[in-house]
Amino acid sequence: MKTLRLKTFEDVRQALLAKHEIALIDVRHEAEFAQAHPLFAANLALEHIEFDARRRIPRLATPIVVYDQGEGRATRAAHQLLQMGYTDVALLDGGLDGWRNAGGEIFIDVNVPSKAFGELVESVRHTPSLSAEEVKAQLDAQAKMVVLDARRFDEYQTMSIPTGISVPGAELVLRARALAPDPETLIIVNCAGRTRSIMGTQSLVNAGIPNPVAALRNGTIGWKLAGLALDQGASRRFAVVSVAQRREAAQAARTVADRAGVKRADHNQLSLFSAETGRTTYRFDVRTPEEFVAGHLPGFSSAPGGQLVQETDVSMPVRGARVVLADHDGVRANMTASWLAQMGWEVSVLEEISADDRVQMCSTEGATSPSETRPAVPRTNRYVRPYEGTDNPHEAMQAYLDWEYGLVDQLARDGTHGFKVL
Repeated sequence: MKTLRLKTFEDVRQALLAKHEIALIDVRHEAEFAQAHPLFAANLALEHIEFDARRRIPRLATPIVVYDQGEGRATRAAHQLLQMGYTDVALLDGGLDGWRNAGGEIFIDVNVPSKAFGELVESVRHTPSLSAEEVKAQLDAQAKMVVLDARRFDEYQTMSIPTGISVPGAELVLRARALAPDPETLIIVNCAGRTRSIMGTQSLVNAGIPNPVAALRNGTIGWKLAGLALDQGASRRFAVVSVAQRREAAQAARTVADRAGVKRADHNQLSLFSAETGRTTYRFDVRTPEEFVAGHLPGFSSAPGGQLVQETDVSMPVRGARVVLADHDGVRANMTASWLAQMGWEVSVLEEISADDRVQMCSTEGATSPSETRPAVPRTNRYVRPYEGTDNPHEAMQAYLDWEYGLVDQLARDGTHGFKVL
């Protein structure tokens, strides 16, 4: 059996700082991963490698560093990756303990790069927010207000704020003008906890929406901790937008993306990217799942924009890779790209969408049954998020919020994130 190479904490750290491609892969179960891992580690459990590796790490020459906590799974995973054709696979010297002993910062939970970035955005931009009690008082007074839920539709159906409308994150800038045409209407953005509330609210602020906007502080967790009742099984969804509203949103989104340093790509450049052997290129269609199913461009995977920003470690485990985003309206790709660029990704929006492309990407805005993208095999030993469902202990929800509040300090100690905030 081939002797495996070792890479040290410092090797990985230098690759991250230099923005070189690297996939730091934790091969334990998700529940174990959520207890402790480096900031940019991605979870790919040993038993899922056969099914998910080629999708998540598409370039066989990608530098991959795998680790566990001394159970021997990393060695087996590394050999399996080599057998699958990956050519640059190494073990993290000392595994997770080696990272910790070398001074590496340790994070808990999942989707940490996105959650930490969201906290950084709020700390820099002072993103406006209102408490659950303040929002409830406005609802009771029948104030001019609309509540927009930025999570996936299935999450929204599980539990939602009374009167809330499902508008998954990347849809907010596109749909807000139709849902709150009176500029005096207060727009409240919520999610289950904090990240998507903050990012959604700040998206509307960045795009220059004329309405007052605020995040529901701490989302449905904050609502429950305040002793307030949540709806279950709601089905209110965003409305179709007018041509004028779509045009105005597209102009605003393009301006935000340009400020963030988002690049532009055409089909010729896409072909060049595909032919390039020394670089990974992820290609995502950031529209709704229904629109993707109805028609999409070859080579693009479905990753609705709000969830893509929320789950970069799942969708793009190769840190330093290139990302190309597509939509057919110029809003969702640009807004999603603006956030990814601030998170340190080299990201381009596909432009020069032809008439044939538009037919291929036909829209189904009236659809009512969202599909859901799932991993190739069912997750085992899945980490149960404290913000899922309606019956989690209050202590667990409060502990989760307390953890999020400390992420900005952790980012500073880690020092590898490369985030910037507009």
